[in-house]
Amino acid sequence: MIEQLEITLPKFNRGYHLITSLIEKQLPPLPEKGLLHILVKHTSAGITINENADPSVRTDFESFINKMIPEDDPVYIHTYEGSDDMPAHIKSSLFGAELTIPITNHRLNLGMWQGIYLCEFRNHGGRRKILATIIG
Repeated sequence: MIEQLEITLPKFNRGYHLITSLIEKQLPPLPEKGLLHILVKHTSAGITINENADPSVRTDFESFINKMIPEDDPVYIHTYEGSDDMPAHIKSSLFGAELTIPITNHRLNLGMWQGIYLCEFRNHGGRRKILATIIG
């Protein structure tokens, strides 16, 4: 069985947002065993799995990645969409645009402290689309 659907997320501010429950609510019943592959269909946002308990993780992500990839760096040529645009593309490539998560007993098999994050790298990114493919 292979099933595919597109999920439209609400607009998020710049930052790291737990979206595990938003994704789970929009999925059809999952197979007993399989895989969920998700792709964020944008070049200025990313997706990752990380700690879902302590919100300071999100603040630390934002602080560290902005220090590593600053805005307004004179090396950027692609700047006509704003000072956050080129850094957003670089961050998206570093974090990645896709995840594959095992399905076990009809549920996503994430660790106790793991959650799915949408990484919004633009100041005004808008609604983001995720393509979800269930293989089971």
